[in-house]
Amino acid sequence: MIERMRLLQIDTIHVVARSPYLVLHARLGDYPMAWLDEALAQGRLAECWAHEACFVSAADIAWHRGGHDQRMHHWAHRNAARMHREQRADMDALLAGIRASGPVRAADFARTQGASKPGWWEWKPEKRWLEAWFALGELMVARRDNFQRVYDLAEHVLARLDPPFDDAAGALTAAELRHRAIVDSVRALGVTQACWIADYGRLKPKGTDRELAPLLLTGELLAVPVQGWATPGYVHRDHSDVLAKAMRGRLRATHTALLSPFDPLVWDRARALAMFDFEYTIECYTPAAKRRYGYFVLPILHRGRLVGRLDAKAHRTDGVFEVKALFLEPGVTPDAGLVQALAKVISDTAGWHGTPDIRLGRTQPATLMKPLRAALNASR
Repeated sequence: MIERMRLLQIDTIHVVARSPYLVLHARLGDYPMAWLDEALAQGRLAECWAHEACFVSAADIAWHRGGHDQRMHHWAHRNAARMHREQRADMDALLAGIRASGPVRAADFARTQGASKPGWWEWKPEKRWLEAWFALGELMVARRDNFQRVYDLAEHVLARLDPPFDDAAGALTAAELRHRAIVDSVRALGVTQACWIADYGRLKPKGTDRELAPLLLTGELLAVPVQGWATPGYVHRDHSDVLAKAMRGRLRATHTALLSPFDPLVWDRARALAMFDFEYTIECYTPAAKRRYGYFVLPILHRGRLVGRLDAKAHRTDGVFEVKALFLEPGVTPDAGLVQALAKVISDTAGWHGTPDIRLGRTQPATLMKPLRAALNASR
């Protein structure tokens, strides 16, 4: 699944499952969360900076590490390079220590100053230095213990990747790396406008129809008119069969899922608005008084549409999955099919969390409350 998405963003917020696990659950259903941790420890996945901090397949890591100019576009690399210029002696000493003594976690270093506060700006110096070396590519994540990164020298992590690491990407030009990133992003997005491609891998500058024209001539990309779009849509040639079904009106969406706020489906706000008429903001970084929907609101995907959003919290100790609020989008009718789909996806997600006791708060519209509660009770 990560190979299909190309990137799986990492985020540590744990109101429900941490984002990477939740993104996979939306696609795989009831899978063991340990799979992700095991794949990383076994070298089948790696971590790097891409869209943001992401898991990528071992087969793709060379492309993300290739090209200094390309990586310098990313803010994490620029900030890390500046930190190394300003704190070179301490950072070099930390790296030498890992080379001599082996992998470390940030937790292995005692805090020498006052009590910590949430946020990267209150990280202890060693944590910031570890993250900087990670962004610069000298350290990689060997595994995670209780989701804490275990850092090791990049050469050690790369040596045990499966498939084996091939540094051929390091010899490619910036133009060749950009070409690969564009093609991979279009494949992952399914159908996209040119202006949306760059956001997927944080490319600069943004793509244009003119830049993609040569890829149409080679057949790597296909251009397709999309109803309501003033510019062409682009599809990767690997999806030509699916595109043909869509063009004949034979592609039918059947899936319902709760999406992480960091799901690639909603990364690009402009794309989510244009494709799904869904205006979305991650409100966990918004002061509570200014939130419209809630702290960690999950978009609801139903049969190819984003039909609403759900503010949830998993109380693991008590086995309770709390639905604080559920909002349907304007114009979405809570018919029997949608109600049953909502009850099933909430029940399935709650069960996967190990929090099978579902508590339903308010709904919008209010008329959804009674049939949804009945459907949830029936699904137990």
